Amino acid sequence: MALRLTVNGQQHSLDVEADTPLLWVIRDELGLKGTKFGCGAGLCGACTVHLNGQPARSCSTPVEMAAGGRVETIEGLGGSDRLHALQEAWIAQGVPQCGYCQSGQIMSAAHLLASNPAPSRDDIVAAMAGNLCRCGTYSRIIAAVESVAAGPSNGQEA
Repeated sequence: MALRLTVNGQQHSLDVEADTPLLWVIRDELGLKGTKFGCGAGLCGACTVHLNGQPARSCSTPVEMAAGGRVETIEGLGGSDRLHALQEAWIAQGVPQCGYCQSGQIMSAAHLLASNPAPSRDDIVAAMAGNLCRCGTYSRIIAAVESVAAGPSNGQEA
């Protein structure tokens, strides 16, 4: 199936099966390896991307649902020469351990801050509840999101 997809601001024409998971199109067809495969069932959040401004589990989203839409991956979150404020906060708070879930975690946090620039701790916990971290760095994740929400950029690019 031929379809058009905008990923990180760049348009792509692809010839893939309509039911191919968006994750595999992002990773295998477009070569963007930041979005990870975790569970394959949309339960862990490692594959979270933004689809038309909303978080989406790319492992369980057929590419046909994204056709004609806008997809943002972790590679598109910051600039080519700078990190997003959340990426900087992740480093400052020492969040990454194995790092596997981090792109999905950051994409969920970015959506939260875009829709709620001043979230409470409860808002953060609720928004991040769908993202699992096997290393258990949840308190650091919350601290990183809180630090960006409290900062001057308020969740926007640094």
